[in-house]
Parts: sequence; structure tokens; C-alpha cells
Amino acid sequence: MAADRIRHVTLSSVTLPLDVPVSDAKVLTGRQKPMTEVVFLFAEITTDEGRHGTGFSYSKRAGGPAQYAHAKEVAQNLLGQDPSDIGRVYDMLLWAGASVGRSGVATQALAAVDVALWDLKARRAGLPLAKLLGSYRDAVRTYNTSGGFLHAPVEEVKARAAESLASGIGGIKIKVGQPDMREDLRRLAAVREHLGEDVPLMVDANQQWDRHSALRFGRAVEEVGLVWIEEPLDAYDAEGHARLADALDTPIATGEMLSSVPDLIRLIDLRACDVLQPDVPRAGGITPYLKVAALADHAGLQVAPHFVMEIHVHLAAAHPRESWVEHIEWLSPLFDERLTIEDGRMRVPERPGLGLSVADEAAAWCLDAVEFRAPGG
Repeated sequence: MAADRIRHVTLSSVTLPLDVPVSDAKVLTGRQKPMTEVVFLFAEITTDEGRHGTGFSYSKRAGGPAQYAHAKEVAQNLLGQDPSDIGRVYDMLLWAGASVGRSGVATQALAAVDVALWDLKARRAGLPLAKLLGSYRDAVRTYNTSGGFLHAPVEEVKARAAESLASGIGGIKIKVGQPDMREDLRRLAAVREHLGEDVPLMVDANQQWDRHSALRFGRAVEEVGLVWIEEPLDAYDAEGHARLADALDTPIATGEMLSSVPDLIRLIDLRACDVLQPDVPRAGGITPYLKVAALADHAGLQVAPHFVMEIHVHLAAAHPRESWVEHIEWLSPLFDERLTIEDGRMRVPERPGLGLSVADEAAAWCLDAVEFRAPGG
């Protein structure tokens, strides 16, 4: 039987505005401006048999146009390929853009295509992506981040945390890393008192501290019972994270900013964290994510993927060690479907593939699109 082949690829650049500008520690310390939008690269792939898959990657503040430009340069290579051969196709696209390397924009652009191929493969099998990969569970623990940013007064953070828990969310994460660490400690103490001792609580410093400040904060909050301290140091300071993880009882989480397999493997090799947080779009797609997740499991680490819960709910369900999936609802306007959350857990969609269809309203946020067709397609 002849293999099905890719005959049509559409790439789209979509800018999604946020309802409220978002600020974390990098904003309060002058490193960045408040985030007002998220830019997406969408890839839609169709085969000769009419099978289709949709994937996406994203960027915050910068990089969206670069991802789109790189994807346009290599997408022609997809035409005529067997979409089931995801690993081979991925390597082919890496070599098509070899001169710009295998990290950053180069692989983030490929992530949209890679996710689309996995979505297509699962749709063809009539299975949710989690089931195609091999599920360990049908629902995963979930925590909310979007209510805990630093632009919000602490009373608002407390109120939104309570709302999240009432809606079925299982844990709460708040941002820290302000210029005055004492203010972080006050906000954290207020939130913990408001939620009680039994609610899982995480903090995220967004790379704000040096090694001494991170250690001082970690020691100050040991009795708070945090699930983890996230990104206390520069994302590329693997040695510093390793020292911190060794010095503190509170688990250390990091990895979301790293955009290559070797950088993530270095965290694993150095035991630089207790919880690894790879991000499918940033790390280059599901194909490299699976390699890293397998190594993390071998090393005994939890894997708690960052952002894009719409993708990561499937991967967390198919990972041997249960951890957490981050709930941020920003992407909801892009899709017709909503994830079901109850009893502290996010359910894996039962629909084939990722279980997503792009909403008609998303067309209003599309800045540009380009199509590639096989001859006669």
C-alpha cells in the first residue's frame, strides 16, 4: 500500500492580545516591559488522503516574526514526505536550517510543524495524543499561575487563588523576585495564611536572584512547605541551580527557558533541579521533549512542563512519574474546546489528536499566512 504523503502546508502568524498587561520580576526590576500579547506560529498539514494536523509554537515579547520567517524557509521540504516518519522529517528540517543551529528560533520554528505531525498521527489513529504515546493516567494534577503575577495587589492574588481552587484547580503558584525580598516574603505569608497549610503552593522568581539571594530566600521559606521554588537563578546557571538544590529541602524547578536538548540534559546530568520544566514549543517540539522526559525519568526527576497546557496535558498523562501541568487560560480564545478541570486535576481530552480545533475568531488575530502545495495538490 502506498504511503500517504504531505501535500499542503499552511503557516500562519497570529498575535493574541492579553486582556491585562502581565508583569513578573523581570518587569519590576526593569529588565523587560509588561507583556501585552503572545505571538503564535501555527502550522496546518494536510495529506493526499485528506488527513490533517495542527500545531503551534509561541513567543513572548520578541521572536515571533523570526520563527515565522524560518518556518517559511524550510517548509517546502515537507511536501511529499510521509507524515508518519516524524523523527526522520524532524532531522530533515534540522539539516535544512543547519547554518542557524539547533536551538532558539531555529528549533522553536520547527516545534509548530512537529506538533502538527504528532496531532495528525494521533488523529489518523483515532486516539488522543496521550493514548497514542501510552497513557499512565486520564487526568493530571494542575496548578494555576495566571492569578499570581506581580502586577496584581496581594488581595487580588488571594481572591483569584480562592476562585481557582473553587473552580477545581489543585494548586497555586505566585510570582516572587521583587527588588525588596521582604515584600516577597510578606506576600507569600499572606497567601499561605489565606489558603491554609494543605493547599499546594509554588513560587516562581523568573531568574531574578543571584546565588546568595536565592539561598537566603530558600532558607527563609523552608517552613512554608512549598511544592517548589521555580527559576531562582539565571536559566543557564546549571551549576548554581545544582548547588541550590543540594542546599535546600524545598525542591528546585527550572528548565522552561532552555531551547535545546543539550541544555536540558545538562540540568539532568548535574542534578540541577528536582523538577524539570521543559516547554514543547521552546524546546523544539514533542519529538525532542520526549527524549528529554525519558532521561529525566531515568534520573528520578519529576517533569512539570511549562505553559501551553493544551499540549502538555497529553505529555504529562503519558509520563511515568506524575507531576503537575500549569494552568494558564490565555490561549482559550484561539480554540473552540475547553479543558475539563475538576477535583484538582485536568482531564485529558478524549477527542483524537490534541483534541483542538482553531476557533473562527482566531482569524482576526492572523497577521500573515503562507501556503505550500505539492504539484497537483
